[in-house]
Amino acid sequence: MQRRAVAVYVAFFLLVGSATGVLVTTAQTPGISFENPDHDLSSGDTFEVNGEEYTFTGASENDDGEIVGQAERNRTTERSESWSNGSTVQLDGGEWTVRISGEDPDSFTLVEVLDRTAILENDSNADNETIERDGEEYVVVTENGESRLVTPDEYFPAPEERSYAVDDEIQYDDRTVTVDSVSSDAAVVVWMETETVSTEIVQNSRVTIGETEFVAHFSDTSTLTLSTDFESFEAQNAAIDRHETNSDGLWRVMIISLLSSGLFLAMAFMPSRY
Repeated sequence: MQRRAVAVYVAFFLLVGSATGVLVTTAQTPGISFENPDHDLSSGDTFEVNGEEYTFTGASENDDGEIVGQAERNRTTERSESWSNGSTVQLDGGEWTVRISGEDPDSFTLVEVLDRTAILENDSNADNETIERDGEEYVVVTENGESRLVTPDEYFPAPEERSYAVDDEIQYDDRTVTVDSVSSDAAVVVWMETETVSTEIVQNSRVTIGETEFVAHFSDTSTLTLSTDFESFEAQNAAIDRHETNSDGLWRVMIISLLSSGLFLAMAFMPSRY
């Protein structure tokens, strides 16, 4: 092949390769943006959806390099607990027995469960354990060198009793509970408890917060945009796909042009058979 013709071909392919290279490197990649988003948030910002207040707590990149964030809200719910007749509950650092009387009660009683072992151990005049004589239980009390048998009812103090009716409040387990209902089988107490509800938000995806669906976009891990303009989002995604397709095509043209230039140069320096 004549070197003059080779020079023309090489110059042509280099020109095409350079032009496509410039287009690829200077073309601006379209991004996602919304003119009037429903919520434009930074980490820690609160926003309202369907009358409920949420907080954007921030985001981070997962192992796949995808940005994932969280929106949280506090929800107050009613909790309940049933105290069966004859069961024991922990109250004020001690145990209390639930006692319900009658077939149609409107109240119940908590009866203190005495720590008999502790009472006996704290009394230097009494044995640390009760004994049984003729089928009866006794406490052995020694005074002035003489021991005598005392019945438990006589020795131990009367347990404290506390009665409660519907709507009464009780300090229980570091919270205030209210007696909701009483039956012959059990007493039910209720209280309000606040829990945190978290919603995961993934980059450029649809997410339902409350009863509203949004499309979510992170500019970075501390900035979140929520919008209900799905039409604009789909159009921008389509533009990004077209840009990526065109860029891939231009890259291929540039690579083929450079390879072709090299091929023609190699052919130009091949020895002639004539």
